[in-house]
Amino acid sequence: MHIRRKIIDYSRGDNLGHFWKLYRLQKKAKRRIWKEILIFCMSRSAHRHGGYIGPDAMFLGIPKLPHGLHGIFISRYATVGEDCWIYQNVTIGEVNRKAPTIGDNCLIGAGAVLIGDIHIGSHVKIGAGAIVNMDVPDNCTVVSQPGRILEPKGQAGNLAEGGEDREESPVSVELNQM
Repeated sequence: MHIRRKIIDYSRGDNLGHFWKLYRLQKKAKRRIWKEILIFCMSRSAHRHGGYIGPDAMFLGIPKLPHGLHGIFISRYATVGEDCWIYQNVTIGEVNRKAPTIGDNCLIGAGAVLIGDIHIGSHVKIGAGAIVNMDVPDNCTVVSQPGRILEPKGQAGNLAEGGEDREESPVSVELNQM
């Protein structure tokens, strides 16, 4: 990669390699003074990239941040699983020092808010702008404000496949009669 490209990527905030190195070093630090220095450097780096990740937040793997840290807030009490995709302006917040636990292979869309002592299962997709304040089982999709859980394919009540127990809306009844 050319030096010009590296400078452009770093100035835009796309290169978070230094941030994650500081994060890993901070987690391994034994002495309090080194831990405090690394937390300070990590916080400054996150601020430079336009976001905040709490120093005690737990990441089981490095999350994929397609837009860098732009507008992302992750509570210091949050736990994020492996291979999670987190888009811009996502808030993973706390209530009474309790924050969400997010499973592996999740996708969190732009502007989504996850708040409180909740558990998000593995392979969950959270739509853009969704507000989630309840537990979400594995393999589901959450959309809307307030969050509405769409069941995974093949289960009863699946909104995507239209199972027998699904109630038809008056609009769909009218359209079917045409």
